[in-house]
Amino acid sequence: METKPPLPPFTLETAKAKVQAAEDAWNTRDPERVALAYTEDSQWRNRAEFFSGREQIKAFLTRKWAKELDYRLNWYNTKSGFPIPVIIGMVRRYEISQ
Repeated sequence: METKPPLPPFTLETAKAKVQAAEDAWNTRDPERVALAYTEDSQWRNRAEFFSGREQIKAFLTRKWAKELDYRLNWYNTKSGFPIPVIIGMVRRYEISQ
């Protein structure tokens, strides 16, 4: 089984590092790099589309980012302290009060 540190249980610092690593990878818009963050048997859903495995993840991300030129992922902390993804450029940006 593959592991990518930091691993649970998370401290505040390691949780922030994990979230930042995910954001950095997604914002490269490199399907190969992003797919490597997921297990070989990952199962994804995008609206009505279902797919699994890294090859299908790469194909999906290639199609997605060819159309969504302004796509950028940011993470915001909610009042509870849990980060949530916010896609900038694809949806209206909502500020989440801290």
